[in-house]
Amino acid sequence: MSQTRHFLTDLDLSPEELDRVLNLATWMKQRPYAVKALAGPQTAAVIFDKTSTRTRFSFSAGIAALGGHPEVINPGDSQLGHKESIADTAGVLERMVSLIIWRTYAQSGLEEMAVRSRVPVINALTDDYHPCQLLADLLTIRERLGTLAGKSLAYLGDAANNMANSYLLAGVNAGMDVRIAGPEGYLPQERIIRTAEDRAAVTGGKVTITTDPDTALGGADAVATDTWISMGQEEQKDQRMQVFGDYQVSAKALAKAADAALVLHCLPAYRGAEITADVIDGPQSVVWDEAENRLHAQKALMAWLLVESGLTDDETVRLVREGERG
Repeated sequence: MSQTRHFLTDLDLSPEELDRVLNLATWMKQRPYAVKALAGPQTAAVIFDKTSTRTRFSFSAGIAALGGHPEVINPGDSQLGHKESIADTAGVLERMVSLIIWRTYAQSGLEEMAVRSRVPVINALTDDYHPCQLLADLLTIRERLGTLAGKSLAYLGDAANNMANSYLLAGVNAGMDVRIAGPEGYLPQERIIRTAEDRAAVTGGKVTITTDPDTALGGADAVATDTWISMGQEEQKDQRMQVFGDYQVSAKALAKAADAALVLHCLPAYRGAEITADVIDGPQSVVWDEAENRLHAQKALMAWLLVESGLTDDETVRLVREGERG
């Protein structure tokens, strides 16, 4: 019997598996309804402890395209975490659904859910990581640049948040030269840096952590940023606007990257704060492709996890194996 595969952090896929999932996403993007991994329709639980636009629509549309039914659970809709433990909730859900997708706060809660579940659990965002977003970002970069290994990616801004962590881990997992720039006090934790360096030693990727945005930007093939004010940080707005001012992705900053550097932002964006309007709406921006690719990357991930977990029919296995070969 196959062991259940989960996707809780960016490194839950090996470098080789990451390449296979991205190949599959490219293949499925051209054949949007070919793979019916959730035919039945089977149900996928999509649980939101935090508000969402792209995550909600991309997973709901993706589950439907795979032949399934998305059961979206909003905050307050279930007993999860207050009247019923995470373990008990997982014990119920695994008998009723084929996938559990959870957008929540603590990474530890997601890990507890996965330990108890016999169906794949997917991290749709936690305070520590946003790995599904990075699948979409890597797919977008690969579409434009043809390859990932050896390409350089600069991330500017709040480098202590989940996006910075995932850019670092996913980027080196793909063999990229990842440069993270943020002010003192807003840099990745040492455990994240060490983990990234260990993976980079295997893939040939590179890790640079700096407080100098110019060091990160120099000749970069792609430039990414994220909001300076995440959910729950609204009261720190004035302070954060001052702290991160030197890390804005502006035309002046972008000029220090490669001539045709791609610009990424996971959205929502605050024009005039972390990124200027002329850059995010300019010719080098790929944010709309990036947003669309959440759908394609997550469809591929869901189908792949179900196949690897031994939870699909032979035809789905055949199609997924064909697609992951590229």
